[in-house]
Amino acid sequence: MLFLNHNLFIPSINAYIDPKYPVDKAIITHAHADHAKPNHKNVLATEDTINIMKIRYGENCAKKFQIIKYGERIYIDGIYITLFPAGHILGSAQVLLEKKDYKILVTGDYKTTLDKTSQKFELVKTNTLVTEATFGLPIFCHPRPIEETKKIINSLKSKPHSNHLIGAYSLGKAQRIISLLRELGYSKQIYIHGSMTKINNYYLSKKINLGKYIQVDKNNINSLKGEIILAPPSALKDIWSRKISNKIIGMASGWMNVKQRAKQKLIELPIIISDHADWNELTKTILDTEAEKVLITHGQEECLKYWCKKNGIDAEALNP
Repeated sequence: MLFLNHNLFIPSINAYIDPKYPVDKAIITHAHADHAKPNHKNVLATEDTINIMKIRYGENCAKKFQIIKYGERIYIDGIYITLFPAGHILGSAQVLLEKKDYKILVTGDYKTTLDKTSQKFELVKTNTLVTEATFGLPIFCHPRPIEETKKIINSLKSKPHSNHLIGAYSLGKAQRIISLLRELGYSKQIYIHGSMTKINNYYLSKKINLGKYIQVDKNNINSLKGEIILAPPSALKDIWSRKISNKIIGMASGWMNVKQRAKQKLIELPIIISDHADWNELTKTILDTEAEKVLITHGQEECLKYWCKKNGIDAEALNP
C-alpha cells in the first residue's frame, strides 16, 4: 500500500493510525475506546478528540499532544497529513495521507447523515480508500434517526408512568439521542448514567444544545417515574439498572435492525440509530471518492469487496 502498511503503520514517519497498543506516534481518528488508547508518547488528533481523551483517560494520558485542525495540511518527513470531518462523533476525523501526488484516505468510523452533535462528513477524493465496513451488508439500510427517536416519545405517551431506560454509548450516541429528543420538542429533564456526565458537559461547552439533564444517583434512582433515562448498554442489566422500577428497556443501535439480536438482548424498544455508515452510504462514498483501490476493514469486508469488484473497483480486505 505504498507508504501505509496493512496495520495502518506509516513507516517513514514511524506513526500508526488508531493503534491498539501504546506507540511512539499515534494519529487518532476519534475518542472511542476501540480507536483511542492511552499512554502513547505522541498523539496527533483534532482538538475535540484530544480533549475527550483527557476527560476519559486523564490529562496525562499521552506524553505529548498535537492538535490538527480540520483542513490543516501538516508535513512530516515526506508525508502530508490532513484531517477532514468524519461525521461519526464530535471531533472524529478522516486521515488523508499524501506523498508525491498519491493520496490515501483512511475514513476511520464515519457516517454521512446529518448529526447536530458532530461535524458534518466531508467528501475527499483519493487514489486509495481505506474504509470501515461495520454495516457492510445490503440488509443494513438505516431509517431516519428522527423517526426512530419518535418511538421513545410515542412509547412514553402510551405508557406515561413507565421509565424508559435506553441503552446508548456514553460518547456520541447518548448526546445524539438527547439532541434528537430536543428536536422533537421533549423539554423535560433527561436522566443520565454517571459515565455520561463529563462528556455531556463537554458537549455543552461546545455550544451543542442538550437541554436539562441530571445524573442518576442514590438520591433519585428509587423515585423515578415516567422518565427517559440513558445508560451505556453494559449498564442495562447490572445492579444499577435493577434499582429503576417499572421500566421499559430500549437500545439505540444500528444492530437493532437485526430483530434476533434485539430479542436475544431482551430489548423491548429497539431504536435503529447508528453513528456508522450503512450500506448505501458506504457504496456511495466509495464511488464519490473516485478511489482506484479500496481496502476494507472493521466489519463485513467480503460483501463490500464483491460489490467493489462488480463495479470495476480493485478491492481487498484489510486486517490491521
